[in-house]
Amino acid sequence: MLFGILAIFLINSWMVTFCSIMVLVFISMLSFNQYFSNIMNYIFLYNNVSLLLIFLSIMLVGLCFISTPENKKSSYMMCLLSLLFILIIVFSVNNVLLFYIFFEASLIPTLLLIISWGYQPERLQAGSYMMLYTVCASLPLLMILLYWSYNEGSFMMYLSTTMYCYYKSMSFFVYLAFLVKLPMYSCHLWLPKAHVEASLAGSMILAGILLKLGGYGLIQMNYIFNISGDKSFFLIFIMSLSIWGGLLASLMCLRQVDMKAFIAYSSIGHMALVIIGILNDQVWGFLSSIITMYAHGLCSSAMFCIAYFSYLKVRSRSLMHMKGLLQIYPMLSFFWFVLCSINMAVPPTLNLLGEMFIIPSLWSLSIVFIFVMGLMIFFSGVYNMYLYTSINHGIYSKYVLFSFPMNKFQYVSLMMHMFPMILFLKLELFFFQKKMSLNYKINALVV
Repeated sequence: MLFGILAIFLINSWMVTFCSIMVLVFISMLSFNQYFSNIMNYIFLYNNVSLLLIFLSIMLVGLCFISTPENKKSSYMMCLLSLLFILIIVFSVNNVLLFYIFFEASLIPTLLLIISWGYQPERLQAGSYMMLYTVCASLPLLMILLYWSYNEGSFMMYLSTTMYCYYKSMSFFVYLAFLVKLPMYSCHLWLPKAHVEASLAGSMILAGILLKLGGYGLIQMNYIFNISGDKSFFLIFIMSLSIWGGLLASLMCLRQVDMKAFIAYSSIGHMALVIIGILNDQVWGFLSSIITMYAHGLCSSAMFCIAYFSYLKVRSRSLMHMKGLLQIYPMLSFFWFVLCSINMAVPPTLNLLGEMFIIPSLWSLSIVFIFVMGLMIFFSGVYNMYLYTSINHGIYSKYVLFSFPMNKFQYVSLMMHMFPMILFLKLELFFFQKKMSLNYKINALVV
């Protein structure tokens, strides 16, 4: 798969590049691991989580190409392909040093997408915010990983025999890099700025897959340091801050005027469930976090996509100027209704399954968490209905352009976002083998 992406770098044709990425999508689907085992060697590691996120990465990059067919510059295609190459390595590498290097390297193409193809002069400030938050938060992690590899005598993740007590005092710095990346509420200020100033491809990749790097990193750190096995005060504080922050982010959605900022704050609320599911260290929580990451990656990318298509019709992202699209563009309103319904987790979507599976995990913590979760679900429905009615109902605005109907690329892009969500019929792909014995790890390496 990596060699296939390297070969695409040599191609300077938009159509050939897009078709090649679609072939990689089908190859990644055929690679799904259905037996809950881990494929591991000295360099690469594949399990259900990594294969799902690799599939999601390839799918979203292909959707970026088809959503912006007017942008066929070689520099644009090279930036997206570079980001795809980095993401596949991050999700498949078995070396903590390589994981950290490519985890940070993913910021470079993302920064280029914001600065080079953004729309406003404020994109420089947004890029600076993103780099400042993420790089500063992850520097302590590099020191800890080097210290860990020195004690273990290896950089391999799944050969870790570390006990939790050895790194208890460092747990804050271990998790900080990934909590900022997700982001957790109070570390989120860079995300709305980055989304508002980024191009369509930048927003799709950032919301669809780069936020999932934080969740994947939390899972990997749990393997290495065994931190979440002990319900310390620090973990309870982080989970409490996450779920209350998710509720506050849901309330802040109701105060947003910019569509992209609106969708960005809804992402913060969904990622709060991912944080709790991983840190609680239970099977239900892990399953919920994996399903939520996958479903949110597709849904949020589709919402940024349709927000851009609506922007082309009105030339404004303001909810004050975007009214009455149902009267002029009924098919666009139909897709708005479907995506808002998916985002508010109506049955039988994957988003609903993710929220349902987190409830047993929250019940084991505190009844208060269940109450806050109920409020989050309620306000999720409120702000999604508010978004739909604000855009599609009422008297259409004088700013609406009547001569720009939806084209075939826009229809295909929105439909292809929805197609992978049928994986709720194959839930075994989301199960993740959390623990492996040391004998299994050694035998896997020998084989």
